Order: sequence, then C-alpha cells, then structure tokens
Amino acid sequence: MALPDFFIAGVPKAGTTALHAALARHPALFMSPVKEPKFFLTDGPPPAEGGPGDAKTYREHIWRRADYEAMFDAAPPGTLRGESTPFYLYSRMAQQRIKALVPDARLIVVLRDPVERAHSNWTHLWSAGLDPCGDFVQACEQEDRRIAAGWADFWHYISLGKYGEQLQQLYSRFSREQVLVFRYRALVDDPADTLDRVCDFLGAPAGLLADLPRENVTAHPRPSARHRLVATARRTSAAVSALLPDHSGAVLTDRLEHLLQQDAAPRRPLTWEQRRALIPRFEPDIRLLESLTGADFSDWLLPRGDSGGLVGARPSGQRQARNGRPRQF
Repeated sequence: MALPDFFIAGVPKAGTTALHAALARHPALFMSPVKEPKFFLTDGPPPAEGGPGDAKTYREHIWRRADYEAMFDAAPPGTLRGESTPFYLYSRMAQQRIKALVPDARLIVVLRDPVERAHSNWTHLWSAGLDPCGDFVQACEQEDRRIAAGWADFWHYISLGKYGEQLQQLYSRFSREQVLVFRYRALVDDPADTLDRVCDFLGAPAGLLADLPRENVTAHPRPSARHRLVATARRTSAAVSALLPDHSGAVLTDRLEHLLQQDAAPRRPLTWEQRRALIPRFEPDIRLLESLTGADFSDWLLPRGDSGGLVGARPSGQRQARNGRPRQF
C-alpha cells in the first residue's frame, strides 16, 4: 500500500507549508505533491457547506483512498513518504483514523504562540477576502457562533490554538516516541538545526537541509471601500466556483484574491492590546501544555516586542499558497 510513513500534523499558520517544501528537497524523503490533502479529516465525502469559501475548499479534499494512495506512487523505492495536513492535530477523529490505518506513523507538530497563530490565521482569510470581519479580536469573539453554524476548522482561531488539549488526545493514541514537538520560532530562527532534528526523528540523514523557503507569506490589505467591494465579489465567486467541475472556477477567485492583495502592506504585527484581550482565552491550556511537555511556555503570556513570525514583504511574484492542489516543490 502506498501510504505515508509520517505526517506534519499541526498546526495551521506555523510554517508547515515551508517545512513541507524544505523536506521535499531531501533525497530520502518523498512529500505528497498536494500539500494538505486532508484525507483523514473525514470518513467519506467532506461536507458541502460551511463558512465563506468552505464549499470550494471541501471540493479540494482528497477523500477517496485510491486517489490518496496514488499521490505516493511516484515515491522512489526506499524513501520515506510524508504528507502535511496541519488540522490532524486538531481533529480527534483524524488522529483515530491515522492510528487505525498507519499505527506506526511518526507525527511532527510545530507549535506557535497561540495569539500570534490566531492573528496570522485571521489575516490569511481577511487578505483573501473571505473573513467578513475586519477586526481581529471581534472575529475571534464570533468563533462560537461560527462553529455552531458549521464553519470549517480554519475559522476556529481560538480553538486551533488549544495545543494542550490536542496533544493530550494525541498522546492517548500514539507513544511520545512517535511524536516530535517543537516551536515555530526554532524553525524560523535556527532552520538548519531544526531541520536536522526533524530528519533525525524520521530516520533520514541529517545535514542535507540548511534553510527554510519563504512560503505562504501573508499580505495585509487595509480596510477600504474597494476592499469591501472586491472581498464581497471574492466570497460570491467562491460560492459559485464550488458548483463548477474540478478547479474550473479557480481562475476567477484567484484573480479577485490577487486584486485584494496587490500592493498590500506586509502583515502587521500584533499590538499588546490585541494580545492582552486574547491571552486569558489560552492561559489554562498553556498551563496544561507545560505539564504535558515539561517545557516552559510562559513567554506566550507576556507582552511581545514583535509578532513572532515572518512579518515582512512577500517574496516577489509569490501569492498565497495553493494548498489542496498539486504543486511543484
């Protein structure tokens, strides 16, 4: 069976796209040509409805097993096969399905300051014209209503950052020897050493990967009448394109997204006021995470002088990552 040997299982907006691209350069590793196939998120077809753009995204799920296994057919003999769906950590059912089908799998989890992760998550959807709320904190306050309405996991800005709860579930199904946990900051600040840690964990030769490509860097359009108009059109086009076969509607939605992000400013750092408003939502879970891992995460509860991420101009010619579609790495 052509199934993966390992997964980048978490978390969204913590460098998983860049990590996937970096590992794809390793001669002993084969990364799926589709980043985020989301196979283990459902047992059968994904839902058909949800929040803005969800129906279109659901159509990109590779949920048929034959299609999923076909992604790994091109893996050279002897290579370790991997895929990256950073929602697997969040989904208890995904963890259960992985355990049933690939019980010896190794799982990589990258943890990012949960407030910063939530901010990057919201900015991603705001810049794509999909989140109708232009205020980050207010968007977080709408989460319970959105979940009740069936909006997909990527809209769960707060819940996705409850790493303690998620790891507790993961450790109940997989031995700790099968799970590698490290910080997003380690990936950004010391990529060579961190990539060596990943290779050692997987049993692949270390010392072959030295840098992390800048992938999935988010722009930050400023609120304006133009932004509201184009964003409304973008959400409408996403709903319409979901009704069209394959990715035939992607050209229109991609063009509207490009218009939204054209000449947009880099993602703005978090303010202390924003952090202070949201830290209490995470503090109990951070304490649970510390008890589970024995590591100190108290810096996540403090003011920060920067947003802690790759805040800067998007590389020339780059657009938002097209997860769910085949890519060339």
